Amino acid sequence: MTDLTIKPRRFSASSPLQGRIAIPGDKSISHRALILSALAVGTSRVTGLLEGHDVLATATAMRAMGAGIERLESGEWVIDGVGVGGLLQPREALDMGNSGTSTRLLMGLVASHPITATFIGDASLSGRPMGRVIDPLSQMGADITASPGANGTKTLPLMIRGLAPAIPLSYRLPMASAQVKSAVLLAGLNTPGITEVIEPVPTRDHSERMLQGFGAELSVETEADGTRHIRLRGEAELKPQIIAVPGDPSSAAFFIVAALLIPGSDVTIANVGLNPTRAGLVEVLQSMGGDIELLDARTVGGEPVADLRVRHSMLEGIAVDPALAPSMIDEFPILFVAAALAEGRTVTTGLDELRVKESDRLSVMAAGLQAIGARVEESADGLVIEGTGGDPLTGGATIGGHLDHRICMSFAVAGLVSTAPVEIDDMAPVATSFPNFEPLLEGLQR
Repeated sequence: MTDLTIKPRRFSASSPLQGRIAIPGDKSISHRALILSALAVGTSRVTGLLEGHDVLATATAMRAMGAGIERLESGEWVIDGVGVGGLLQPREALDMGNSGTSTRLLMGLVASHPITATFIGDASLSGRPMGRVIDPLSQMGADITASPGANGTKTLPLMIRGLAPAIPLSYRLPMASAQVKSAVLLAGLNTPGITEVIEPVPTRDHSERMLQGFGAELSVETEADGTRHIRLRGEAELKPQIIAVPGDPSSAAFFIVAALLIPGSDVTIANVGLNPTRAGLVEVLQSMGGDIELLDARTVGGEPVADLRVRHSMLEGIAVDPALAPSMIDEFPILFVAAALAEGRTVTTGLDELRVKESDRLSVMAAGLQAIGARVEESADGLVIEGTGGDPLTGGATIGGHLDHRICMSFAVAGLVSTAPVEIDDMAPVATSFPNFEPLLEGLQR
């Protein structure tokens, strides 16, 4: 499924970025659009779907469990659902590639169906912790056998034998994780009674919005302290939908930061999803002095969307509020690059979650930035970065991407603002989330 060809690339100091681009569809919404369409009774249609390796892994897995999924020449995807409770036994192991989202969400789905599935993935995914999902799904009755990982973690390959009917659960999230929340809610779809997720720290809410859009009986109550109680009535019947996926803010992040850092740049990024549980980076960069203008703000399919006009700005270092971390957890690597060229000190804390992503993003970013001339100190849960005040980084190093798409793209942007070129040892992982990253970048370099 995955192209294993190694693709080293060199990125050099860039001329001003100018123009208008459209970025690929939101990865989180794309996964959920496929999964819920496959569980609806009838035919759903999806436009703007991200066609990266991660989302295609979800599509392949849903086909293996009985859904009809077809991509038309127009780029529209047509999904014929099997209905909640109608998943079929997959004949082979489900290969998740590098996609943690596919793995955790589909584990939730299988947990309440009377089928058995084996999940496998690449070397990076096979090192990521799955215990956070195994724990609640086991409480709902699923029988899960996982491989032992480092430090007592549970990892892929794993086998899950679902239970139907499953046991409804009230589960308080021990960490801020939209994937764990979504896995429990998806398990709840085919579970009689009420399944509840208690979320002390709000995370991206695409699952809640889309479940309601598909007709599930779901409610959200928020306490005075911000704790959210999400309740789903099981044995749901989902209705097919027509979905337009907005542009992915996590992909837009790289072009936002590049335009802010490269003198003379003026870039408009069309149709960017600005769900408040995902828009933390824009808020932080604006507070650092970034010139980011929201144009034609609108709502598409229940999700807030706008065009972003971004112009070169002198950024100032700040202390980033750790409460914002869940709303921009995937954007911290590129924020670290922005901080490296800001005026003064940027302090980040509360980022333990970055150590269990596709790579240990705190250590990898700290070492890589230091190698190209940034002043960085790593702490247990964050980085402290002393910016250059707008001066280019020295560059001149080869950076290991660690099979992590966001690390690769972050250092590609760093290369655009470095005196000597920055080489990435392998840009192939970028195809998991942003297959046309390099062509879009080249189109803005006029």
